Amino acid sequence: MKKEKVLFVCVYNSVRSQMAEGLLNHLGKDRFEAESAGLEPGILSPLAVEAMKEIGIEISNNKTKNVLDFLKIGDKYGHIITVCDAATAEECPIFPGTAKKIHWNFRDPSSMDSVRKVRDEIKAKIEEFIKKQSKKEGS
Repeated sequence: MKKEKVLFVCVYNSVRSQMAEGLLNHLGKDRFEAESAGLEPGILSPLAVEAMKEIGIEISNNKTKNVLDFLKIGDKYGHIITVCDAATAEECPIFPGTAKKIHWNFRDPSSMDSVRKVRDEIKAKIEEFIKKQSKKEGS
């Protein structure tokens, strides 16, 4: 079975989208291939790396990437999921051939406690997403 490609987009591709990529690749590894990118790529947050390591997911080798590079390549995604605030999500480019664009509103975390909280919120959304996609395939 071919894996469905999912792209997570945020502003800097340093925390939220990186954690979402890691979580979906871990929790949905048999069904999904996740990538992440940013509108203005920054530097991978050491807090995000540490928070993910706490739950057994390694993202320290990830690099931040620009969403426009993905657009130029022309990859097709089943879902584009923005994980920033709604106003910023509106700036995300349109990907031709993408089946569905989804927005998950997560605040930008700044402390280790807030990164853990957002990680857990993203994990819950990822689990819900996987369950929902499984139901669609079963019907």
